[in-house]
Amino acid sequence: MEKQNTNNRTLGINFNYPGFAQVRVWAPNAGEVLLKLDALEHPLVKEEYGYWTLKTNHLKPGDNYWFNVDGKQLPDPASLLQPQGVHGPSEAFDLKVFDWTDNQWQNIPLADYIIYELHTGTFTQNSTFKGIEDKLNHLVELGITAIEIMPVSQFPGERNWGYDGVFPFAVQNSYGGPAGLQQLINTCHSKGLAVILDVVYNHLGPEGNYFANFGPYFTDKYHTPWGSAINFDDAGCDEVRRYFIENVLMWFRDFHVDALRMDAVHAIRDFSPNHILREINQHVAQLMEESGRTHYLIAECDLNDTRYINPIQKDGYGFNAQWIDEFHHSLRVTAGGERNGYYTDFNGISDLAIAYQNGYVYHGQYSQQRQKTFGTTTEGINGQQFVVFSQNHDQVGNRMLGERSSQLFSFEMQKLMAGAIMVSPFLPMLFMGEEWSEPNPFQFFVSHTDEKLIKAVRKGRKEEFADFHSQGQAPDPQALSTFENSKLNWHLLDKGLHNVMLRYYKSLIKLKKRQPAIKSTNRENISVTVDETTQTLMIERWTEEQKTLSLLNFSRLYQDIKIPNGINQWQKLFDSAEPKWNGPIASAEIISTGNMQLPPESVLIYTQYYA
Repeated sequence: MEKQNTNNRTLGINFNYPGFAQVRVWAPNAGEVLLKLDALEHPLVKEEYGYWTLKTNHLKPGDNYWFNVDGKQLPDPASLLQPQGVHGPSEAFDLKVFDWTDNQWQNIPLADYIIYELHTGTFTQNSTFKGIEDKLNHLVELGITAIEIMPVSQFPGERNWGYDGVFPFAVQNSYGGPAGLQQLINTCHSKGLAVILDVVYNHLGPEGNYFANFGPYFTDKYHTPWGSAINFDDAGCDEVRRYFIENVLMWFRDFHVDALRMDAVHAIRDFSPNHILREINQHVAQLMEESGRTHYLIAECDLNDTRYINPIQKDGYGFNAQWIDEFHHSLRVTAGGERNGYYTDFNGISDLAIAYQNGYVYHGQYSQQRQKTFGTTTEGINGQQFVVFSQNHDQVGNRMLGERSSQLFSFEMQKLMAGAIMVSPFLPMLFMGEEWSEPNPFQFFVSHTDEKLIKAVRKGRKEEFADFHSQGQAPDPQALSTFENSKLNWHLLDKGLHNVMLRYYKSLIKLKKRQPAIKSTNRENISVTVDETTQTLMIERWTEEQKTLSLLNFSRLYQDIKIPNGINQWQKLFDSAEPKWNGPIASAEIISTGNMQLPPESVLIYTQYYA
């Protein structure tokens, strides 16, 4: 690995010296590159590896500028701010002027992450970082320790999930731009909240994507479902790799982000001796050594391959954790969700039992849906390396109507699913609004300006759900109403069952934090007993000081279950069926070995403390 400067950003426009702007752009095939400021053009000098550079006192923070590449006017591919959107000029921004007050902040241990995924545009009515900032006290009171912000890199228009971003360094102007994101993260740290940022390095969006005008950022060797594959191992790849490594370092160094969640890393193709993901982790390790700050990298990966989360010293890529979709899939099927698409590979409660013990459901057995043996063993991997959830943006938003669990499952089942996440030895993640059973959907929305692209997106969405016509039409992704319908209803927090659910989540998260055996991410100290006939699970977990017994009934009937022996009687810690949670009946406070009845769609948690 070539040692890289981790102290300063070197690409695009930077103000590393007082009074001067340093300009650097990669355009290896260009014959001429100019910096255009208003009517004036300043020539850049070509250097090695295809870079063009300039040091000038004519460009100041706040100035708009273009690059003129062989006569073509283009925005900066390493732009930090696009004030007029993806087709407008770039704006020079000084990353170093923000007055940080988080010098005493230390990232919390990964094992203590209780994650809350949110989308800036739909989290609040005003769709800005300031809107998020105004709601942070709610998240602190809920018990959240880390927020995960869906991608904020500049995308077309003002409405997008963020995975169509085309300026990886630029922070969405309508959200508040880079200064707004710095302010939000500074405030999060003042309240004890870590910040995870979702980033996309497997593709770039279609509209406003000017990269091919500068150099070979893409390759035809591979393809992704969303667009051209990024060039990590073809001719010219060295500088493309540098571009994305610098992007990672910027978020950590200049925005004080605590962790990055990398979208769909299985779609990143690289046959180099040192995989780009490993190289990114190596540079992050270098940054941490120099800065004294801790940062995490979390992967979304569809391969059940522990190579991604194994340490570099063990020939892995070095990710600290990964999302586990298979826990979600088995939980949803167990809860009574439909079995179509990728859900056909999951058999409900027996697979959920496997997920509790292994993380991956498929860890070396045959997958009917994939038609091949799939997955690797997770032996020896700590539970803090797996992130689990009952909802997330993908699993909600990729439904035709974007229904949340609140529209698909009973109130009791929603509580049970939340409990199922919290009693696992993994890192729990909530999707915004689930803590009060938000009724609004989270739908797929865009705000493209290219009419051909708008038609293509509409057509693709209709074709994707052609078999679901009995449920109505797929919402128009381009329509403003689709976006507005996806916003959270904050006025519901103190209303009826929404308030009951909110109090329930607070109590459940408090239990997760305070009970040693529930909080532990030790995957060795767990025993899972499943009964497919009664649709019940019994999960025993233990530490040196405590043992817990979690009883989960996914059926709609009362079910008998045999309580295991213990050195003492079992004392109740939590009961989702209690009337205070709008449940049917409270179970006994103390139980002994023998049979007991579990209420329908309930989770009961008991404990024994060792003397």
